[in-house]
Amino acid sequence: MLRDVYSGRLKLHGEEHEQTAIAANNYAASLLTLKRHEEAKALYRKTIPVARRVSGKNDEELTLKLGWNYADALYTDPDATLDDIREAVRTLEDLERTTRRVLGGAHPFATGIVDALRQSRATLRAREAGKSVVFEYT
Repeated sequence: MLRDVYSGRLKLHGEEHEQTAIAANNYAASLLTLKRHEEAKALYRKTIPVARRVSGKNDEELTLKLGWNYADALYTDPDATLDDIREAVRTLEDLERTTRRVLGGAHPFATGIVDALRQSRATLRAREAGKSVVFEYT
């Protein structure tokens, strides 16, 4: 259903529209729930630069959320490489600074990104030590 919504937004508004980016985020998040990480990552990679161009300062929350979800897609992928996990950590570190500056440290995005950063760092440490990490989606 979310794929159809995204497809409909693309047809109705085109790629460079905020509502299309929102629909892409929702669709990609559902792909993660279905453990279809590669598809989700590809959609985030396509959507994030467009969302930055389209929404810019008008909707920082959208671009922050897209980046956060992309980082989650990277480090929660069971097939993630160490480079993927490192990219997730770097992305979340950048997002954490930006979120605190733009929205404040008490904003739910800021606290959520801090939690994701903590989890991604723990995942990186575990994988560097040769341990596997399994994530469950609810």
